[in-house]
Amino acid sequence: MQAFLKYTKNTLIPPTTTLSLIGVAIIWGGTFIAGRQLADSSPPLLSAFIRFFIASIVLAFCLPPQQKNLNVAQKIRVLFLGTFGIFLYNICFFYGLQHISASRASLIVSINPAVIALSAFLFMQEKLSPMKLAGIAACLIGASAIILNKDPSAIIANSTTWKGDLLILGCVISWVTYSVFSRPLIREIGSINAVFYSVLTGTILLFFAVLINGDLTLKNLLNLGIVQIICLFFLGIFGSALAYVWYYKGIEKIGATRAGVYIALVPLFAVIFGQVILHEPINIIMIIGGLLVLIGIVLCNKG
Repeated sequence: MQAFLKYTKNTLIPPTTTLSLIGVAIIWGGTFIAGRQLADSSPPLLSAFIRFFIASIVLAFCLPPQQKNLNVAQKIRVLFLGTFGIFLYNICFFYGLQHISASRASLIVSINPAVIALSAFLFMQEKLSPMKLAGIAACLIGASAIILNKDPSAIIANSTTWKGDLLILGCVISWVTYSVFSRPLIREIGSINAVFYSVLTGTILLFFAVLINGDLTLKNLLNLGIVQIICLFFLGIFGSALAYVWYYKGIEKIGATRAGVYIALVPLFAVIFGQVILHEPINIIMIIGGLLVLIGIVLCNKG
């Protein structure tokens, strides 16, 4: 505990911010397990719509009692963030997985911290020191080691993977946009409001996508068992509403670059949950990869 407090003091990060961002990684690590339970029982777009529909309802109850009307500029930014961070991210992710494996997709998504840092440097004037670069590199190497050790074939490309690769790169661009360009809006209307309005926008767009795709049917809804319903509520309440608010609060406190590196913890927690719940093996390479991720986060957040 003393070491943790010393680290927090040196990095000028409130302990609650550090703990909440670690909580985000834990929750998003658990979403992989929930996603696997839904994969064979529900169309992906339908699952995404239900997830964020639940999140919208939960966030609506968390809004401050007195709401100010958004001005035109704020509405445009909300539409921008909801389109990229919720709608396009899910479209690219689910259709990308039709062409490549989940491991290869995870490997591509693991570059998020590096792209967030570069984008924040270029567009938001966030500092990018050599120590931050070293930390981001350690996170990338650690996350890649965890993913590739679990599935070495993830790095192998063929004549059909390019479609999936481009779509998953679309996920990266969407999430980087959602992370980097959110901070001004968060400062103006608060993190809960920013998440609610962006999630609501993305949910409405996903609703039309599900309708057009023909997935919103009574048969598909009745195919959901109790396990799948529990998973959807976990994804909606914890994986979307709570985790997104904590993530945006982290961006508000320490910026997109320093908050973004905590995403590198997601593969580590996904592996841990896979071992505990699905009894998937963990070996020394995965442990070393996890340690590299932790070292990278410490380096990136050094004061």
